[in-house]
Amino acid sequence: MNTPMARYVEQVMGMPISLALRGKHTRDARARSTWEAVVDELREVDRVFSTYRADSFISRLGRDELSLPDCPPEVSEVLEIANQAVEISDGAFSVYLPDPAGGLVFDPSGVVKGWAVERAARRYLDGLEDTDYCLSAGGDMVARTLDPTTEPWCIGIEDPLDPNRLVATVPVRTGAVATSGTSHRGTHIIDPRTGRPAYGIASVTVVGDSLTWVDIEATAAFAQGAQALSWLRTRPRRTGLIVWADGQTTLFDTSHPVGQGAG
Repeated sequence: MNTPMARYVEQVMGMPISLALRGKHTRDARARSTWEAVVDELREVDRVFSTYRADSFISRLGRDELSLPDCPPEVSEVLEIANQAVEISDGAFSVYLPDPAGGLVFDPSGVVKGWAVERAARRYLDGLEDTDYCLSAGGDMVARTLDPTTEPWCIGIEDPLDPNRLVATVPVRTGAVATSGTSHRGTHIIDPRTGRPAYGIASVTVVGDSLTWVDIEATAAFAQGAQALSWLRTRPRRTGLIVWADGQTTLFDTSHPVGQGAG
């Protein structure tokens, strides 16, 4: 018997947000109200964190019009995650990015998307009984599958050198997938340590248990260019794929104990 499934789509935070549901709650009132709660949550995140809105708390904080205690508590939460990300990446990830004039721009967007989507899923989608979900934001996603006999979600990884084809598909039961690359926004990821774009790399996909962290790690790895693979091998319980600038691909897997995992 086919499992009921439904898909919802909305434009929020400047990107397409989509939700796939399968199981008990798909097109009923509970499913629709939960989707509305997710969208409302992400709109509120945009109100607080958008760097494109002059009146957002983050924009005002960046202009020194506010201090951190004046902001909602989630701002401190995001900035604490950012501090951890700077530490684990040796500065390859930062919320202070070089601008063309030689200064620094305060932009925590590299933390906010994954954190916000993961938080919305935990707050609302986890409460849908007997229902699997896959919540995607701009191609990064968090998924849940309750029944181990159910087919996993099949996540396509776009070829950064040819967006009309997939370079791989990833089966995910419960976990998160994030990709950083050049296919839609060009060379936009800067190594904060040098102020220059990364080179030699086209995309990085990281799979793990937390969308907040795999999104950060994909960005930090991409910024490191040729050193992406060696750094990703230091991150525990991760799998993924690197597409190099010449089209070659490398899989990595740190999900097994030392001596038993794939390289």
